[in-house]
Amino acid sequence: MSQYILETKGLGISFGGLKAAQDVNIRIKKNQIYGLIGPNGAGKTTIFNLLTCVYKPTTGTFYLDGEEIRKLTPDKINHKGIARTFQNIRLFNNMTVIRNVMVGLANRPEYKCTVWESFFRLPRHFRVEKEMRDKAKELLRIFDLEEDRNGLACNLPYGKQRKLEIARALATNPKILLLDEPAAGMNPHETEDLANTIRFIRDHFDMTILLIEHDMNFVSDLCDEITVLNFGTVLAEGQTKTVLEDPEVIKAYIGG
Repeated sequence: MSQYILETKGLGISFGGLKAAQDVNIRIKKNQIYGLIGPNGAGKTTIFNLLTCVYKPTTGTFYLDGEEIRKLTPDKINHKGIARTFQNIRLFNNMTVIRNVMVGLANRPEYKCTVWESFFRLPRHFRVEKEMRDKAKELLRIFDLEEDRNGLACNLPYGKQRKLEIARALATNPKILLLDEPAAGMNPHETEDLANTIRFIRDHFDMTILLIEHDMNFVSDLCDEITVLNFGTVLAEGQTKTVLEDPEVIKAYIGG
């Protein structure tokens, strides 16, 4: 087994003549909170789309726990153990909060029922339904959303919608959780609360987390290591504090 839970080798993609990402090499160890940062348009979300096989790489490949998975479909990627959230929140707005989490749980084999068990409402159907609801409530409790469980997802305030999307991704029981700008739009109190929640997820679920974020205070406080992208290529990588003090990284962010 590889010492890295996630590793990319020469990963890249071109759209026509535009190289949106090229020769990206990232190595993330188990239980790390790892940051992927860079200016707008640097290719960060493109990398997430490659890692979840929304896009197929033009060059290079990537591995989860030492297994090459670049040719899988997005649903198979999730089954293997990669789950994500999105820069623009994507919830089932007209479903209840708890049902949103149960959708994630339904992807797990232990909660599968046969067509006959569900159609004829056999005992296993009700037993699995109760197990899923109990597990969903447990996850919602972590995010302080249990009291909101029976309301529609669209009625949650913005910060809670962000948390619900993370809870739904976590419900799929991933090995690594990809968070695309999880603190976007949050006030300082919500951001601090989110950072504590991410640490809890890492420790409680034995989870590895890769996140994209523009809030450098959030990144420096939370991430063990980071990779900086600029124009689709790796500008710097390594320990967070060292990388954030790199003159080339500062230049990429503020110009000069």
